[in-house]
Amino acid sequence: MAFALALTVILALLAVFQIALAAGAPWGHFAWGGQHRVLPRNLRIGSGISIVIYAVIAFVAWERVGASSVLPDVVAQVAMWVVFAYFAIGIVMNAISRSKQERYTMTPIVLALAVLSLLIAMGLGELAMAA
Repeated sequence: MAFALALTVILALLAVFQIALAAGAPWGHFAWGGQHRVLPRNLRIGSGISIVIYAVIAFVAWERVGASSVLPDVVAQVAMWVVFAYFAIGIVMNAISRSKQERYTMTPIVLALAVLSLLIAMGLGELAMAA
């Protein structure tokens, strides 16, 4: 459960960052390829969509560790592996960014998210069920 909590905290912090970007904060060099200081409209919309994706990922993580039971177990298991793959691709995408700020800041963050999602996908964060 600690892995899901850590994942959720990082995603919440990223959500705050994305809200700031969507609102026009001049932090665009840390996201979306780092080409813009202030994001254009389409990337601001993308930041809003990212927040929804983060919420879905957190939900899947909590489902996988057994903190809720809305989804069938097999769906939560497969979805968590998809989340891991998403973050694994994110590591590569951030690592090859032309923006040094994005590369040096976001790559380690996404690496942490990938490790946490891998541990959760492997079932290492499941709640102990009472017999």
